[in-house]
Amino acid sequence: MSTPVFEDISVTRDCPCAGCAHERLELRTGGASRASTRAAAVVALGAVLTGTGAGAAHALEQRAFATQDTTPPGQGAPGPLVTRATTATTATATATATATAARTTSAPMRLTRSQIMARAQTWVNARVSYSMGAYYQGYRKDCSGYVSMAWGLGSNQWTGSLAAYGVRIGKSQLKPGDMLLFHNPSNPSAGSHVTIFGGWTDSSRTRYVAYEQTRPHTLKRTTPYAYWNNSGGYVPYRYKYVVEDGGNGGGTGGGSGGSSGTAFPGASSFGPGAVNGHVTELGRMLTKRGGGTFYREGPGPRWTEADRRATRAFQEAQGWRGAEADGIPGPATWRHLVQGTGKNIGGGSGGGTGGSGGGSSASAFPGKQHFRPGQSNAHITKLGRQLVKKGYGKHYTQGPGPRWSESDRRNVEAFQRAQGWRGSAADGYPGPETWRRLFH
Repeated sequence: MSTPVFEDISVTRDCPCAGCAHERLELRTGGASRASTRAAAVVALGAVLTGTGAGAAHALEQRAFATQDTTPPGQGAPGPLVTRATTATTATATATATATAARTTSAPMRLTRSQIMARAQTWVNARVSYSMGAYYQGYRKDCSGYVSMAWGLGSNQWTGSLAAYGVRIGKSQLKPGDMLLFHNPSNPSAGSHVTIFGGWTDSSRTRYVAYEQTRPHTLKRTTPYAYWNNSGGYVPYRYKYVVEDGGNGGGTGGGSGGSSGTAFPGASSFGPGAVNGHVTELGRMLTKRGGGTFYREGPGPRWTEADRRATRAFQEAQGWRGAEADGIPGPATWRHLVQGTGKNIGGGSGGGTGGSGGGSSASAFPGKQHFRPGQSNAHITKLGRQLVKKGYGKHYTQGPGPRWSESDRRNVEAFQRAQGWRGSAADGYPGPETWRRLFH
């Protein structure tokens, strides 16, 4: 006898969440639209009557579920989790069903926040394409399959069941590795989506780094809180089995020593609101690698914009761009800083003296404080003349001279943009790398 074999289990029998309860009720009371489900139940009953076992029948019944996990509005049409059926013998169906049931009931992992974020980053690096019917590393390639993978659930959940693996928290409690979930139980296809919270990008907590599986592939990007659409419907959750990194979780400890300086303390130790010794340690390492010009005072235990800009400059010195140079240290950034490897902010190899050198026979970079409104000194004249020499003097109507002007800033900005820099890296104020390239 031929039996339809489905590819995944979307709803578990014992899951207490509202979504799964709703689906189970529909399966018991559904009308003509559930014809395929009733057919699967008949097959399961036949399996029991022919001696294949109640366990196999239950597994086949679970396989008949066809719940929906949808892409964000405007990023693709909704689609079912289970979209493909094949024909197999009853014996093959029984073996497959048993194996799938065992996989679904495997215990979730206990993971640190760093491990969750590292798992999430693997799909970002691999640029895993979005699909509700395909799999990568055993996990479905949609938004809820991605969170299932990052949280180490050992099974493919959907937006209606993920909440059962988390504890609801408030916005102020969010840390990297938590999730933001929007599930519409009355109509799951109406924009249901889930993202992994990667940390705040501003002190007002209006934007954050979102890790998400979406079209065309896995993304890490700055996102308005809580999301582009249905923002008011997203709920923050914390993974039930999360282990805080090093026991600090980015807490309020203000010690100057931080850790031993070897193991990465976790991304949750950095970003707006963080106050701990790891921030101090980061700042000191960045200062040694050329980031001292970003600090007017400190470094200290409270995360500041100077920490973010110095970190970003170091990341860009390694050749990283976009999400890989977001100003929040990750394991690779920390490893380079601790081990003294990679490039310094002002150019040159690791172990340098902090970017004071010009990278050539030219004089050392005098410091950012000389290039600000109200300043007047010989360094500004020297800068302006070199900009003209390099072909970036079109904004001068006279001079250049010793008093800092908007013409100086606009010419510096033009030079920085010619290097391919954008945003704060092309603000018109020279830093060590701008100076090095100008006088190289």
